[in-house]
Amino acid sequence: MTVLVPLRPVRRWIHQRQASHRERGATLGNLYVAVLFVAVVGAMLHRQLATIFWPPVPDLGALPALALALLGAGFLLLALRAIGPVTLGRPAAYFLLTAPVSRRRLLLPSLRLAAAGAAVVAALVTTAIAGHAAPHDLAPAIIGGGALLGIGLLLVAVVAQRSRGWATVLDRLATAAVAGGLALLVADTIGGVDSPPLRGWPSRSALLTVTATLAVVVAAGSALVVRKLALTPADRVLDAAKLTGTLFDSAFGVEPSFLTDMVERRYWAGRRLRSARPPARLPVLTGQDFLMARRRLPRLLWLLAATPIPLLLAGGPAWVPAVAVPLGAMVAAGTTTGTVNTDAGNPVLARLLGLGSRRALVQRLWIPGALAFLWSLAALLLLEVAGKLPPGPWWLLSLPLGVAGGVAAVRRARSGFVRNDLLPLDTPMGTVSTGPLVYAFAGPDALILAVPTVVGLIVGDPLSLTLIVFQFALALIGTRGYLVATTDPDRVELSSR
Repeated sequence: MTVLVPLRPVRRWIHQRQASHRERGATLGNLYVAVLFVAVVGAMLHRQLATIFWPPVPDLGALPALALALLGAGFLLLALRAIGPVTLGRPAAYFLLTAPVSRRRLLLPSLRLAAAGAAVVAALVTTAIAGHAAPHDLAPAIIGGGALLGIGLLLVAVVAQRSRGWATVLDRLATAAVAGGLALLVADTIGGVDSPPLRGWPSRSALLTVTATLAVVVAAGSALVVRKLALTPADRVLDAAKLTGTLFDSAFGVEPSFLTDMVERRYWAGRRLRSARPPARLPVLTGQDFLMARRRLPRLLWLLAATPIPLLLAGGPAWVPAVAVPLGAMVAAGTTTGTVNTDAGNPVLARLLGLGSRRALVQRLWIPGALAFLWSLAALLLLEVAGKLPPGPWWLLSLPLGVAGGVAAVRRARSGFVRNDLLPLDTPMGTVSTGPLVYAFAGPDALILAVPTVVGLIVGDPLSLTLIVFQFALALIGTRGYLVATTDPDRVELSSR
């Protein structure tokens, strides 16, 4: 029989050993800087935030309000499922997960933190929706109910973490909620008729009664979840600990590739693959990318669901959808560029095939370019059907946009790690590291090849033959220049230079 030891003295001993090398007051100093940063940003942007979250008069109809509620709930549930939500720090996962201590007390701090985060996020989403759709005197009760619903979603995610069957059902429900929200927004945008505002709100006392009842239900569910918290399998807690540890590493080291690499590994580790031959008519590296795209059906479906985003942004300034189209094409092209990253780090496959860097990169550009072309074609067709584009066949520009998006995605994949050895810049706001800035712009800077289309969409003039020819010429010449400048027929390495 295992005898449990008190957890608090063990945690105190570990914390003392961890904190022995730190400067006294470092934690309080970090907290002070964070609070000061939030206060300064809030003071600078309070008017803009008030416009976003709290307009003078509610101006949101019933249909978009329901759509935004579905989107907020779906994305929050997907985020909770992705991070655990019950997790541990890596030291606790290594040393305390299998130690003879109370599993419930060990996991309870992470559950409290996740509940606080879910409540804050749900409250912010509810504030944005209620500020635009509900009378302002009823908004506090609605916001409180939204925060409680966020905690309820957390409890559902905790239960799903213990059972793979429930996890599958919950993931599908969250995906259906996101898809339904997007469909409602697209229908409201294409319809061209403003949805009627929400009428017939209950009284404040009725809303407070509903909120109090919801609080009782959430409290009862929380007590039940805490009681059975020790039943969470250790392997799933360990997976969540790896994810949260990688998130902190990426943020602290300013290295996003840690997170993307972990996501790729987790995706392929959960797949059962069968041997398949690439199409014989395709070049060998293009065939490999084709197989990868075919095996990444969930990502392709998410990209398909994201094609209406430029249409949904068309109600704002003209530059917003104009920039969203090439950026979305670059994201779509990045579906298969993991192979480019692998080739840049280890060119053994190119050596075995006897391919120089230029031929290898040309073969790697085909599938990303095709994906970017299809995404931009769908986005432009939706904008044209909804009447959000100037006169002219703008869908013709999807081909050069696909070329530009493919080049941008491949350049992004070849960027490697963040260079923290570059000299920092001194600004009036403090010192800024140039390494993360260079890394952030590596890839999107290649979207300069799509500037004619972006400018044409912003200006709003009818599409001319000159713009079409100029866009095609710039995309082709720019791609040729990128290949000549960054590759060599006699060199195998694909690392950027």
